[in-house]
Amino acid sequence: MSTNASDGMNELSEQAPQTTNAERQSLSEDDIFHVLQNERRRLVLKYLEGRDGEVRMRDIAEQVAAWEHDTTVQALTSTQRQRVYIPLYQNHLTKLDDKGIIEYNQSRGIVKRTPLADELQAYLDPFEVESDNADAESDDFPWELPYFSIAGLGTVLLVGKAWSLPLLSMLSNFLVSTLILVLFSATSAAQVANERGFRV
Repeated sequence: MSTNASDGMNELSEQAPQTTNAERQSLSEDDIFHVLQNERRRLVLKYLEGRDGEVRMRDIAEQVAAWEHDTTVQALTSTQRQRVYIPLYQNHLTKLDDKGIIEYNQSRGIVKRTPLADELQAYLDPFEVESDNADAESDDFPWELPYFSIAGLGTVLLVGKAWSLPLLSMLSNFLVSTLILVLFSATSAAQVANERGFRV
């Protein structure tokens, strides 16, 4: 090939538009599903929401770790930080960068949100609503009712024994005390389990 022909090929190559990940116009449904199926990637996008400038990757990892452990960044242990930092560094942020959702400079530890991230916002909202509804269901149960009921039952049993009412007078003080204690303990355990996300 002649020098002129080679130079012409190089010029065409230089003139051809180069499409970077950040310049992609839209995401396919498969891309969106793949990105959002992982909770840590969803939390990264939550952290980046509304942030247009560069963000330190370490700051993202610490906040995601704090959310995962339901604590503050200041209260995180080094182990908790590392367990989140390493997968984000090696895997999740790279995937988001590959899809053009963020610009991830791994060597500098810098992340920047791209306009494509806006496309995912409508899909992120249902996850947040679902989480909020679950918390609301947990908090809506009127736990004072079982406690008042147990207190009322205990009062009836004790008064019945004091007045020597039929049947109740045959119950020993130990049995009455044990019954009330067991009921209170079971209700307290159920409340704690419910508040921590278990269903009773």
